[in-house]
Amino acid sequence: ETTSTAIQTTVDGSTTAIQTSVDQSTTAVRIEQTTSTEIMTTSKLSITSQKCSSPKVTLISGTSTLSSPIQFHRSDDFNIISTIELNCNGSLSTITQWKIKNCSSTCSYQIQLDQTIKTTFTELYIPAKTLPYGIYELQLTVTMTNLTNFTTSSSVYVQITSSGITVNLVQLGTSMITIGYDQDLNFNPGAFSVDLDGYTFNESNWKYVYYCRIYGLYMFPSLNGVLLSIDDNRTDPLNPSCFANQTGNGTRWKYGTSLKSSLTILANSLQPNQTYQFMVYMENRQNSSTQATGCVLVTVGTIDSQMIAVGCVIWTMCTPNLEFQLVNPTTQVALFSLCIGDCDNIQNITWNIYQGTTNISSNSTQWTLFNQMNSYENIWFFGWNTSNFTALNQLFLNNPQINLWRFQVIYGFTLQASSSALNFVINQPPINGSCSISPYNGTTSTSFNISCSNWFDEDGIKDYSIYAWTTDPQERTFIS
Repeated sequence: ETTSTAIQTTVDGSTTAIQTSVDQSTTAVRIEQTTSTEIMTTSKLSITSQKCSSPKVTLISGTSTLSSPIQFHRSDDFNIISTIELNCNGSLSTITQWKIKNCSSTCSYQIQLDQTIKTTFTELYIPAKTLPYGIYELQLTVTMTNLTNFTTSSSVYVQITSSGITVNLVQLGTSMITIGYDQDLNFNPGAFSVDLDGYTFNESNWKYVYYCRIYGLYMFPSLNGVLLSIDDNRTDPLNPSCFANQTGNGTRWKYGTSLKSSLTILANSLQPNQTYQFMVYMENRQNSSTQATGCVLVTVGTIDSQMIAVGCVIWTMCTPNLEFQLVNPTTQVALFSLCIGDCDNIQNITWNIYQGTTNISSNSTQWTLFNQMNSYENIWFFGWNTSNFTALNQLFLNNPQINLWRFQVIYGFTLQASSSALNFVINQPPINGSCSISPYNGTTSTSFNISCSNWFDEDGIKDYSIYAWTTDPQERTFIS
């Protein structure tokens, strides 16, 4: 709507004051001033009243309700993206504000976030381990800066769930250790296991059952499809117990506590020059559907060995999968090792790499030394003779036919050597799916619609990555 009004302005050249009379129906004034001592001017001013409607806010996170929220593991980062459509002839300036409400009862309790989490952007980013378990309402309110009565709110509901635990029989989740025949062998999943959500692992919340097999020769003993634990007196005629061929009737192991959260295999209970696989099955006492399993290979030697632990420098880059760690072929492997016990006489440290093949009949892995380490020292491999070792992703990318890898560290002492290893399996890419994008090209202001469907990955799909390029597809820019 456009209105006109006459504005009469009197200017007194001897003063700096300007007196203006304006009809009350106007919403804007333009003042004209001349150099005359006193002059009266009259002008016509066109005023256009602003036409506005409330912003339209869409949260790009999928459909969610309080009864069917979007689920995120507590150990994962996540973000909620919004699109805001404005319809106003005037200023397009807006105020955006996120609020997070705990929905334990009625979504009425607003929680206070750390100041590092920005709640005034159009996108809300929540770092891992920020929110406790529960259901939350994430609400975005958008208000026009100059027209505060034009405001819109939109919400999404999320549920923070448990990420589970990593079960470690020995420190750092080492895949393979060596032990002397005359030494006790100690397992302590109650102390070495890790809660992936950052909480202190509580050993008393779990039940523990231990199994053992002679690796490379037999499967785990079982009857009628049910595994036999080490303290089960029944026998499997095809797969003997790890302790079946031992002489004498003495005790072969003992539990550290009534919880069975630790186990000691006593000296002289295992055969020398033999490899065993120990496994622990753990079940949550409050929720029997929450279960976890951990494994370790033990090579028994004829002389005593120091315990060497091997782990990933960035633990999130290594995802346990029974006796292996999952690793993406585009990721480098950065490892560190620790000598535990009497480690005063370390003479040298050496790393070796092995490639593996699976023996299906015995459910075991055969390892062959990777013989090109000398050729790529300080090119692909760094820290060959130190406690820390790094292998660049070129190792995996240039050997795509190999899916199993072992990184072994050997500590040389004055009278003996001790070795341990961490085993990796290459994480296979998703299969059978497709993605489409419309339109195929555009500018920075173009809205693109991307749809991906029917992808399958046995390890699950955590997220998708989007790249863009101008002319050369090899020079891609990461978008999201």
